[in-house]
Amino acid sequence: MALRFDILTLFPELFETFGQTSIVGRAQKNGLVDLSTTNFRDYAKDNYQSVDDSPYGGGVGMVLMCGPITDAIADVRTEGPKGKVILMTPQGEPMSQGLLDELKAEERLILLAGHYEGFDERIRESVVDREISLGDFVLSGGEIAAMALIDGITRLLPGALGKDESTHEESHQAGLLEYPHYTRPRVYEGMEVPEILLNGHHAKIEAWRHEQAIERTKQRRPDLYEAWQAKQNNECQPH
Repeated sequence: MALRFDILTLFPELFETFGQTSIVGRAQKNGLVDLSTTNFRDYAKDNYQSVDDSPYGGGVGMVLMCGPITDAIADVRTEGPKGKVILMTPQGEPMSQGLLDELKAEERLILLAGHYEGFDERIRESVVDREISLGDFVLSGGEIAAMALIDGITRLLPGALGKDESTHEESHQAGLLEYPHYTRPRVYEGMEVPEILLNGHHAKIEAWRHEQAIERTKQRRPDLYEAWQAKQNNECQPH
C-alpha cells in the first residue's frame, strides 16, 4: 500500500511539479507514495476566505485561525487511515535521518504547512501529533520543509531508488558524512583521483572510504563525530 502524504497549504501549486519529478515522481508513478494537496483557504467561513487574523494581545503579523485548518484536517481524514498530523515549524524537533527512518513506516502523514506569523496555539493542542523543523532558521512558509520531509522519506521506501542499497552509504545513514566520490577524467586541471580507487582492491577501497568518512565527519561536523564515536565505544563495551 502506498504511503499517503496529505499537504495542507495555501499554495498547493508549489507541489505540482515537485510531485511529478525525480524520485518522488517515480515513486508516485510506481504506486509507492500518493501525494494530495488541500488548500485550507477553501474551508474559510467568510466571503473573503479569511484564514488569518490579528493576534490577541497585539503584536506584528497575522496568526492562522483554528477553524479553516481543523476543518480541513477533519475533511481529509474522512477517507483512508487517520494518519498523523505533522506541523512544519521552526519550533519542532530537528529533521534527521533517524526521524525519517521512523516515519517511513507510517501509512499516512498529514503535513501542515503554514504562512504568516504562526498558528493559533489551539491548533497544536487539538489536532497536531508532532512538530518538525527543517533547521534553526525561519522560512516564509512550511512548504519547503514539507517537500524535504516527503523527499527524505520517499527515497527510503523499498523500490524508490531502484536499488535499496543505494541509501546505505549516504551521509548520515550510518551516523557519518559520506566519503568523497570521483569519476572520469582521472586527472582534471592537475587534480588526480586517489590511486587506491584505481587498483580494483575492493576491501582496501572500502577501508579507505570508511576512513575518509570518519575524517570528513570529524573535520566538518564534530558534533556528529562525537555522537558516532560514543556509539562505537558503547557497542564495544561488554554487556
